[in-house]
Amino acid sequence: MASSESNSQMKVVHGDAGYILEDVPHLSDYVPNLPTYPNPLRSNPAYSVVKQYFVHMDDTVPQKVVVHKDGPRGVHFRRAGPRQKVYFRSDDVIACIVTCGGLCPGLNTVIREIVCGLSYMYGVDKVLGIDGGYRGFYSKNTITLTPKVVNDIHKRGGTILGTSRGGHDTGKIVDSIQDRGINQVYIIGGDGTQRGAAVIYEEVRRRGLKVAIAGIPKTIDNDIPVIDRSFGFDTAVEEAQRAINAAHVEAESVENGIGVVKLMGRYSGFIAMHATLASRDVDCCLIPESPFYLEGKGGLYEFITKRLKESGHMVIVIAEGAGQDLLTESMQDMDQKDASGNKLLQDVGLWISHKIKDHFAKENKMAIVLKYIDPTYMIRAIPSNASDSVYCTLLAQSAVHGAMAGYTGFTAGLVNGRHTYIPFNRITEKMNNVVITDRMWARMLSSTNQPSFLKPKDVHQIMKAGQSPTQLLEGSNCNGGGEEAKKVEQIPTQLMEGDKSKDNQKSRNLADSDSCIKK
Repeated sequence: MASSESNSQMKVVHGDAGYILEDVPHLSDYVPNLPTYPNPLRSNPAYSVVKQYFVHMDDTVPQKVVVHKDGPRGVHFRRAGPRQKVYFRSDDVIACIVTCGGLCPGLNTVIREIVCGLSYMYGVDKVLGIDGGYRGFYSKNTITLTPKVVNDIHKRGGTILGTSRGGHDTGKIVDSIQDRGINQVYIIGGDGTQRGAAVIYEEVRRRGLKVAIAGIPKTIDNDIPVIDRSFGFDTAVEEAQRAINAAHVEAESVENGIGVVKLMGRYSGFIAMHATLASRDVDCCLIPESPFYLEGKGGLYEFITKRLKESGHMVIVIAEGAGQDLLTESMQDMDQKDASGNKLLQDVGLWISHKIKDHFAKENKMAIVLKYIDPTYMIRAIPSNASDSVYCTLLAQSAVHGAMAGYTGFTAGLVNGRHTYIPFNRITEKMNNVVITDRMWARMLSSTNQPSFLKPKDVHQIMKAGQSPTQLLEGSNCNGGGEEAKKVEQIPTQLMEGDKSKDNQKSRNLADSDSCIKK
């Protein structure tokens, strides 16, 4: 196989039949003559009896699982897991863990399993917790983490380390790492946090430090690309059912009852879509990726009227980022941002509730009773459920195995059901969105029996562009059953097109990161 290094964040290896390995950096790439040591797991009673426990150096995982018989083998990532040789002696390791960005179910579970994994698997007893996000490296005290300290933290929501947005000063962070003698850094956070981790890795590499930088992707919105799903997402969808069920009970208990539920999803509507599919009580799901309009033929008001006449009640689920273009037309657009650079969205759930009430009050055709439920922060502040807890454990252990094996500049993630090491630049290059021309969105539309809310002029523009059907799921990750494809390659069908704002949305996504990074 031929190898070429495209940049310091990714090593590209080409093989036969169109095989491409997007490999992660290794400490030996820039630190010469590194010694290796036998993996302590060889004598660990929990692992020594496991046949073929160590991962083969040539094991890789394909990004694209659906292929043609004559097609190329495509992009692969290095498989995660323990190696026979490690690049750190257990007694020499000083590790640290930091959590950044918003809260997410499972943060404490990941922290616990990194600490326990380092201790129980590799005999590491020096682990520090960085208090308060990135700025905690240079402005706050650290917390000593031991298996005893973290024993019960998985039962709590939030993060025992505290978190914050912004505060990223690369030079000060690496100075702190160097001064404290830290040689393994575990960074838990969203796309902007991982972007910050990539900058930290670059500075560590520039200084020639033997420091492994490992990321664990965190986003409740499930908007990180490449990976199957992010931890906490399954818990969020499950908890969203409680709000949807409450809205359904309220709506069906009165005549012409409408329940409106706002769920998280700034730019990606995965929680809303999956919660809608799971509940089967939702009549209409509105997400950022799919434009909608209110008035006129085929609009939301018409659909509400129709559904109320048919059923006597209805439930509407709306993601927080949906309909922002409509909202800013009637309200002053306050272009404000939080400390991470994320645009502060206006409350679309409250806005659409008032618009629906005002419409039916003016029309005077029927009296409605509308209940609005916003469970946003309740959903993300709870502990992880059983499925996410297992996932958090495996992610944490994968990150620990990778760091001990000398890999650096990587994010641990699930790809096609296998744990892998993914280069930072693949995680941060774009945002994962619901593809409204994909089968998963079609399944959701079929479940709710709602229209696509597409204006005729949008259909005309799409048809005028002369776009042709897409090829087979090129470059998809596995969200939604492995059937999402690249946004830029999707061609809307007559049923669900109308993603007229994708190009503008993509540029906004790249601009609104989860972390303010400065060198």
